[in-house]
Amino acid sequence: MKISEHWLREWVNPAVTSDELCERLTMAGLEIEEVAPVAEKFSGVVVGKVLHVEKHPEADRLHVCTVDTNGAEPLTIVCGAKNVQAGIKVAAALEGAVLANNLKITASKLRGVLSHGMLCSAQELGLTTEGEGLIVLPADAPVGENVWEYLNLADHVIDISITPNRGDCLSVLGVATDIAALMQTEIHNLPISKIETTISDTLPVTISEQIECPHYVGRIIRNVTADAITPVWLQERLRRSGTRSISPIVDVMNYVMLELGQPMHAFDLEKISGGIEVRMAKTSEQLELLDGQTITFAPKTLVIADQQKPLAIAGVMGGLDSGVTLLTKNIFLESAFFQPTSIARTSRHYKLGSDSSYRFERGVDPALQMRAIERATQLILVIAGGEAGPVTDELYNAHLPQPKEISLRSLRIAKILGLKIADHEIENILQRLSFVTKKTQDGWQVTVPARRFDITLEIDLIEEIIRIYGYEKIPLHTAVSGMQINPRSEKTIPLATIRHLLSGMGYQEVVTYSFVDKKLQNLFDPETQPKELLNPMTSEMSVMRTTLWPGLVNTLLYNRNRQQSRVRIFETGLRFIFKDSQILQQPVVSGLICGSAMPEQWNVATRKVDFFDLKGDLENILKLTFATDEFEFKNSTHSSLHPGQAADIYRSGEYVGVLGALHPAILQSLDLQEPVLVFEMLLDRITTANLPRFSEISKFPEIRRDIALLVNQAVPVRSIQDTIINVAGELLQDVKVFDVYQGKGVAPEQKSIALALILQHATRTLVDEEVALLMERVINALKEKFAAELRG
Repeated sequence: MKISEHWLREWVNPAVTSDELCERLTMAGLEIEEVAPVAEKFSGVVVGKVLHVEKHPEADRLHVCTVDTNGAEPLTIVCGAKNVQAGIKVAAALEGAVLANNLKITASKLRGVLSHGMLCSAQELGLTTEGEGLIVLPADAPVGENVWEYLNLADHVIDISITPNRGDCLSVLGVATDIAALMQTEIHNLPISKIETTISDTLPVTISEQIECPHYVGRIIRNVTADAITPVWLQERLRRSGTRSISPIVDVMNYVMLELGQPMHAFDLEKISGGIEVRMAKTSEQLELLDGQTITFAPKTLVIADQQKPLAIAGVMGGLDSGVTLLTKNIFLESAFFQPTSIARTSRHYKLGSDSSYRFERGVDPALQMRAIERATQLILVIAGGEAGPVTDELYNAHLPQPKEISLRSLRIAKILGLKIADHEIENILQRLSFVTKKTQDGWQVTVPARRFDITLEIDLIEEIIRIYGYEKIPLHTAVSGMQINPRSEKTIPLATIRHLLSGMGYQEVVTYSFVDKKLQNLFDPETQPKELLNPMTSEMSVMRTTLWPGLVNTLLYNRNRQQSRVRIFETGLRFIFKDSQILQQPVVSGLICGSAMPEQWNVATRKVDFFDLKGDLENILKLTFATDEFEFKNSTHSSLHPGQAADIYRSGEYVGVLGALHPAILQSLDLQEPVLVFEMLLDRITTANLPRFSEISKFPEIRRDIALLVNQAVPVRSIQDTIINVAGELLQDVKVFDVYQGKGVAPEQKSIALALILQHATRTLVDEEVALLMERVINALKEKFAAELRG
């Protein structure tokens, strides 16, 4: 927001320099982005009065002017401006003057006529970057006075970066109020007296949406001169605030908004049928806006309407048809309070932004509407004339923002700020901010004005106190904290350990979005209903993931499209299961492999990854638990995985996760031509470990016995191993599968499994007889349980 320093100092004028003022504002949270002079320096330009204007005898576009500059005699000046005419006051550059563009003025002949100076436009004085015609000064401007001083150009424009929570500072009044509190200076409130009405005309106002618009003020002003010239002082203040002068009525609306912070709007009274109604737009209603675009209203759009049609989008932008023009004679002024959320919703829906909506959606002082309409009326009557009617005031106080009661504790202030501020100093600061304080046993009960939408909690009050007191007064000291290392159970496997292990096996970690495409989600987990977002960022992020596979597959596709044929990736994160009206957030680790099993090299044949590559990687992770005997892989019927190439993982009967190759139908839908294997495991089931225990290594020799069995091909090898472990007891140190065969010599429904049993005693050497008896028990148990046969 840009503010003229002179305008600001009319409201509050602390005894500090411009630099000191800007420094204090920045330290108080109103950051100064730039301080710039309002005009480039010029000299030798005075107020002149044009006495006579004649056409140049040798040029159709030039005029020969006689100009009074309060010198010994009037000057003859040749001018090409279209708006030059006798009787106006202008900026006249005398001989020897230096203009903003470093142009030096000398007497010179123009088409045979000697010109003793130059009549200047605003652009030539460096006040604007564009514009045509002379700058016309007020009729009461003293002839001969220095224009630099008359226009008060020894001024600066202060550009303040207002944070979104400080809507109360989007005006000269708001910034001045903050300065008065910071500098302990009196604020010179502009006296705005109630306008005496000269006509009795009113326009009926009906508010159908009292929550969205709890206060609406309106007034008729008749017989205005809409094509009058806006005074230079007002044009200058608008210009220095970054606002272009348009016409007197519009300029006054903008001026009051900049001065007090209350956006206003003026309607052409003749374009209003019957009265004003604040209501929601009706289906298929349309409005052509001031910027020229025509919109069709959506539901829940608050509009200002008459009895026949909408006139404006409330708080955002007016309609073109009902706007004030230079031919307007009678106007209706509007000053209202609109709920910030309503204006923000409307502005974003239609992608419309205006100075009004910018203020309304951040919160306008709910006590400002009457003051603003009186100020606007006052200015219009002075500048454009007219006759003002009485104010129509529709107020629903129950729906207006109310002052907030907040408890403030002395000990809390000291704890948060790290310093002790005297109670009387705290009370002084709060009172300077127009907060009402009441002493309590442990602090104060503070009443915050309704205009401060940003103050809702005790911590907000503490921030206000230190902001005014001064951040620079917080003492510097070394932070001291009694820190201790939190205990971590040796039975817990850190997530970092699992991530490092996966990285060591060639996987790369990725991070994907928790929101995924609904179609992709259903492709990988059709049995689970995902939670849909009410307001998704894009259609590709419309549901919460129930598995991490959609993000991993998207990453695979991204890499494959960039000629990366070998992909090994993993991710740790949450999946969201919507169950019984609740969302379960389950931490999981998921991964994906595709392409060759090993990086390309000269001494290893290239082959594609398969199920057992992924299973081996997961077994390495499960070994971290020192409880591999608790885990079991069982055939899975997961609908997204290839039948016969998928397994569920269990730990002591509890489900841990799943792994397998993606179903061929899914590969086809994703346009993938080679196997893709995925896994997903619940982290809380694999991060609990058994404590490793030392046992003395036997000094006695191991004995190995190999057996080859013929069993039904449906019998799991794990079941055979478990049976051997149970029968062999403590003598069995390990049982390994070293061969599986199906083919010639083996029936089609059978398979041959060769196992090695490692036997050892801790305190003595085993003898052949006891080994033979043990092996006999093992073989008998296998025959009985699995109908196994020894293969010769």
